[in-house]
Amino acid sequence: MNHFIDISTTDAADLRHMIDHARAMKDARAGRTKGAPDDEQPLAGRMVALIFEKPSTRTRVSFDVGVRQMGGQSMVLSGADMQLGHGETIADTARVLSRYVDLIMIRTFDPSVLQEMSDAASVPVINGLTDASHPCQIMADVMTFEEHRGPIAGKKVVWTGDGNNVCSSFLHAAGQFGFDLTFTGPSQLDPNADDVAFARSKGANILIERDPMAAVAGADLVVADTWVSMHDAQSARERRHNMLRPYQVDARLMAGANDDALFMHCLPAHRGEEVTSEVMDGPQSVIFDEAENRLHAQKAVMRWCLGV
Repeated sequence: MNHFIDISTTDAADLRHMIDHARAMKDARAGRTKGAPDDEQPLAGRMVALIFEKPSTRTRVSFDVGVRQMGGQSMVLSGADMQLGHGETIADTARVLSRYVDLIMIRTFDPSVLQEMSDAASVPVINGLTDASHPCQIMADVMTFEEHRGPIAGKKVVWTGDGNNVCSSFLHAAGQFGFDLTFTGPSQLDPNADDVAFARSKGANILIERDPMAAVAGADLVVADTWVSMHDAQSARERRHNMLRPYQVDARLMAGANDDALFMHCLPAHRGEEVTSEVMDGPQSVIFDEAENRLHAQKAVMRWCLGV
């Protein structure tokens, strides 16, 4: 049984297999090769529980569609529906769900909820996002880069803004896929030190550069994310905007990267804040390919978890 908890806790060879499998399924579905790998309906007769303590658009739709495309059925549950961790322990909930479903995906706040769920479940558990990491997103991002520019190994990725949970998973991927990452942002929002240490332990060159123009020099990929969470108070939003304004990705910043550098954003984006519309809609942006690839990457993750 394979849980997909984090990129850092998954074998690098398995990660590579998932990326390659995702690309094969996408190509086949688009008619570029014969015999789509999901035509055999590998999830036929399987039930997948999709649990959301956090609101979601892309994660909910992409997992739901992916399960259906592979012949399975999905059950979407909210934290309010389940009272997760209130009245019944998370471990007991995991044990009960394991009697009903074949796979659990959970999108939650506290990573300890994910860990307790996976420790107690007797079916595979997938991390759909926590406050600490977002591995499914970065699997899609690696897939997207390689579609456009070939192997990501040895390339330079620049993360600009807040060293948040998505940044943490990018650091994990740097170590597992063999690329370098430069973080540029205010010191108050530096990435998690343990995640930096993990990437460096795997041989990735991880730099912190306060000057965004210096950071993007030689970049093959520039990545941004939202500056504020939907749960932040207005006063916190204003403070973060003031800190992060120098790190907005605009045409000038992209011009400082390599001529063929790509731009990514996991969405939803606040146009005119962390990135300008000129960049989002420009020729270097692959944000909608990136969004689509959540579907294909997660299908590969689910198949790996279930061994089908």
